Amino acid sequence: MNDKVVWITGASSGIGEALALELAHRGARLVLSARREDELRRVANATNLPPTHVLVLPLDMTDLSGMAGYVQTVMDHFGQIDYVFQNAGITQRGSVAETQLPVYRQLMELNYFGVVALTQAVLPHMLGRGQGHFVVTSSVAGKIGTKQRSGYCASKHALHGFFDALRAETAEAGLRVTTICPGYIRTPISLHALDAKGQKHARMDANQDKGMDPAECARQICQAVLRGREEVYVGGVETLGIYLARFWPALVRRIVRNRPPE
Repeated sequence: MNDKVVWITGASSGIGEALALELAHRGARLVLSARREDELRRVANATNLPPTHVLVLPLDMTDLSGMAGYVQTVMDHFGQIDYVFQNAGITQRGSVAETQLPVYRQLMELNYFGVVALTQAVLPHMLGRGQGHFVVTSSVAGKIGTKQRSGYCASKHALHGFFDALRAETAEAGLRVTTICPGYIRTPISLHALDAKGQKHARMDANQDKGMDPAECARQICQAVLRGREEVYVGGVETLGIYLARFWPALVRRIVRNRPPE
């Protein structure tokens, strides 16, 4: 990653923050984006990169019409974009019967449409150079639907369809796509999860609390990206469910049905 320009969304906490530290260690120049500028500056300071090697760029992923402007800011600062790591997103805790439609719209706007809009804004630059790499964070829930996560699962399943198509369309042009499916990673994602009415869940789930350290997750993601992997599963034994679903789908459906919601 030495001297590559890497744009990280969701960089203010969790996997995005851990990736910023890992990529800085690997010599990358960073663009750090999220909504909270103060947290982005904290992460920027923690990277120990010189000011010329890190751009703090506050970004609202639901500002779909503003994506071209954000891309221009990065181009004006660094002159190129080599990697885009898309980590911004929000999860959910609410049944289908109880979840209000605006909650589903909020999940899709942030987790799917925002990612699509930023990808489309960056794409002409990468196609023009004949190189570039999109790295998008999905989830084990992007492969297996689970209770209380219907909107989150739907948004992550949608990412797989979109980026599988993008990978096929741009391979001959020299672009690469890697989809990351984390399991339980020890991040604050459950604290910010939306309940059925769109309020914060505000609790650290037990499985999340016992999950993989974000620094180890970031290390494994970077290794996979450098090896050219197209789809990567990161976490504990929960990631085995993806393989089970591939070969024994009926068994996985039975397990999901009988498992109590978290």
